[in-house]
Amino acid sequence: MFYIGAPLAVVPALAFLPAVVFLVVFPKVAHAGLIAAALLPVLAVTGGFGLWKLALGAVQKPWGILNVFNVASLLVVLVIAAYTGLFLALITAGN
Repeated sequence: MFYIGAPLAVVPALAFLPAVVFLVVFPKVAHAGLIAAALLPVLAVTGGFGLWKLALGAVQKPWGILNVFNVASLLVVLVIAAYTGLFLALITAGN
């Protein structure tokens, strides 16, 4: 579960903030709205599937090192979600 879930959860979480900022808040490319409409749902579904895999891997028996890696990856995604929310809140408060 870790080998599939970690990349599917962490990479979309890291890509979400730049995608929103450069495609929705401050559009920098032509057809940014269309690209955002296609990209953001893909990031959300992929990240959700990765989180599901990590959560399942974190509670599997017997407890081992891969369970610890799953929990650590979930904590990394939690930190990414926290700073993403903070930055989006600061951006919207500034406008």
